Amino acid sequence: MTVDNINVDAAIKRVNDLIAAEKDLSPALKAGLEVLLLLVTILANRLGLNSKNSSKPPSSDPNRKKDFKEQGERKPGGQLGHIGTTLKPVSDPDLIKEIKVDRNTLPQGNYRAVGYESRQVVDLDISTVVTEWRAEILEDQKGKRYVAPFPKDVTRPVQYGVGVKVNAVYMSQYQLIPYNRIEDHFQDQMGMPISAGTINNFNKDAFGRLELFESWVKKQLALSPLIHGDETGINIDGIKRWLHNVSNDRFSFFYPHANRGGEAIDEMGILPGYSGIICHDHWKPYFKYGGLHALCNAHHLRELERALEQDKQQWAGQMIVLLKEINKATNDAGGCLETAESEHYRKRYRELLCEAELECPPPEEPVIKKKGKTKRSTARNLLERLRDFENETLRFMVDENVPFSNNQAENDLRMTKVQQKISGCFRSMDGAKTFCRIRSYLSTCRKQGVTASEALRLLFQGSWPAFMNVKEQSAE
Repeated sequence: MTVDNINVDAAIKRVNDLIAAEKDLSPALKAGLEVLLLLVTILANRLGLNSKNSSKPPSSDPNRKKDFKEQGERKPGGQLGHIGTTLKPVSDPDLIKEIKVDRNTLPQGNYRAVGYESRQVVDLDISTVVTEWRAEILEDQKGKRYVAPFPKDVTRPVQYGVGVKVNAVYMSQYQLIPYNRIEDHFQDQMGMPISAGTINNFNKDAFGRLELFESWVKKQLALSPLIHGDETGINIDGIKRWLHNVSNDRFSFFYPHANRGGEAIDEMGILPGYSGIICHDHWKPYFKYGGLHALCNAHHLRELERALEQDKQQWAGQMIVLLKEINKATNDAGGCLETAESEHYRKRYRELLCEAELECPPPEEPVIKKKGKTKRSTARNLLERLRDFENETLRFMVDENVPFSNNQAENDLRMTKVQQKISGCFRSMDGAKTFCRIRSYLSTCRKQGVTASEALRLLFQGSWPAFMNVKEQSAE
């Protein structure tokens, strides 16, 4: 590694050689120098980490430069066959304004109207609509009164309607806008003084209505042949907690918990008893669940990149090329390789790892055997994982349901990180659970082709999206 034109690896090696050659150093001083060199090595390795060789986000890369694509042969803009979204005229405009010809500007003569030329302006009119329900009161000859019943959702003298609730929850839970900015939106745009407490109550209302959905989506995921699992750290009232995600291309479920491991997974109630394939990034608790496993090769590529850059492991570079080649061949074949081709790649995979054993051998076992496994380098740990979990690493090339990476789960979790950047934290675990349940619903609806606004409107109207196909249609 080179830092400010200084070869750090060479410098550390030279110092180690000098320490080994110096016979008069006291054991204490020698041990202290070795500890300092170890710390320098660790810190130097961290300086070389970025989004391409670790799990660090691209935003943390120093002096990050945007990769510009080479200009292709195609012209900018929509290509032939592309279906555009150009505004089209409507047949029944809401407002018609006629423009008469100023006849004073015309030459003298007789004129008659023969038609018109039209142009339409599509605009937005944000307004408040107040509906007053008047229940008729009848009185009989004895003075007894009979009042017509109000609709079941009209329970107060003055209350907010479905549209207000949908708009508030949409901005809060989907667009992740803070409460005070939502207050400003309603006040400035519609003259409606909605407080943060009211917005919070709308979110709580949505949370309660989604209890049936949570049970339904957990059942759907438990019956799916493949699911993705991942977790990420979140801040709840200043304390690090964990947000867990189980999802696939059709359903999403998010769940916050104080712990990262098996206790949280069991409490979610999806993976216990699950018999399908779990795609994950080698977090060990996942191996206690499911029938089969598939490991995320996007993580492998980043770790291999680190081994190549920092540890100068040439086998890692060759493995990067091989995994990408297998992925391309699998995609070209429609998602699954024929047996002969998959065995060919499997053989190359094993041969490369055998060569890697020579370049990155296991550590020598100490004379006095200690408990546990002898400490290995990061590159050696990666090599052994690729060797011991060959089937899990290469499952994507023999099963069309299995993707190359665990990007589905990571994509689903990404907006949670955005929420944390905007708001900093959740104030309570209850707030995190409200966010996760609503987000599970909106994410699932989006995957099923239902917009977030329509999904929330159905929810507050007491119904469910058609894709749920549940017998109990009330969302209340």
